[in-house]
Amino acid sequence: MKVIDGFKNENLHFRWSPANIPVEHVSPGETLTIKIPDSSTKQIQKDFNSEDLKKIDDSKVDAAVGPVYVDGAEKGDTLKIEIKSIEVGTWGWSAIMKDFGALSPEFDDRLVIWDINKTEARCMNKGFLDNVKIPVNPFLGIIGTAPGNGEFGMIPPRNFGGNMDNKFLSAGSVLYLPVNVNGALLSFADPHASQGDGEVCGTAIETSCTAVVKVDLIKGKAIKYPRIESRGNAGTDCIISMGIEDSLEP
Repeated sequence: MKVIDGFKNENLHFRWSPANIPVEHVSPGETLTIKIPDSSTKQIQKDFNSEDLKKIDDSKVDAAVGPVYVDGAEKGDTLKIEIKSIEVGTWGWSAIMKDFGALSPEFDDRLVIWDINKTEARCMNKGFLDNVKIPVNPFLGIIGTAPGNGEFGMIPPRNFGGNMDNKFLSAGSVLYLPVNVNGALLSFADPHASQGDGEVCGTAIETSCTAVVKVDLIKGKAIKYPRIESRGNAGTDCIISMGIEDSLEP
């Protein structure tokens, strides 16, 4: 099985672009192991406090591992990505940061560090969320292909996927993405240990992970937007479509 190590900078990119150089090639039906850093791209450390958020370089946030060139993929095809497993790190973080997220005007910068085991996350900040335990439900916040043209930042999501932050992108789910360029140029990022229905404060429980995915190709089948087949997440099987647009305003 091929392994892509996202802790090596040469395997990361910070923009969605058809000009990104592939770091690996896979054949349809092949399974990959991907080591993915947290959404700060290794900037936030376990011993950081809220003041340390000022050190974060926003241009290095949400680096994606890849891209992966899928042999035989052409514009008008569809990628089928089956998420086999996600093993998250032993610690993670959440934060409210200035000028980011719906809560930023209401609160000062705040960093929360979490201790994570296989079943739950526990807040390590004394005097805050004492004795609160969050069930661990790992998923990948970012999975995307390259755009057909142009260059885009990692936030927000686009029709080719990207920063969807959908909690149903967990082990056992299947994601379908449009192919816009030869090879599709598939990338992965932003592991989460847990999250509700979106990131109200701008973050989930951010962490690193090792993910195993199977990449397949549906020839001659074009889709316009991502969709998910979720099996067993939240106790039900379902198909999820995502409304992605430049603005949520009517």
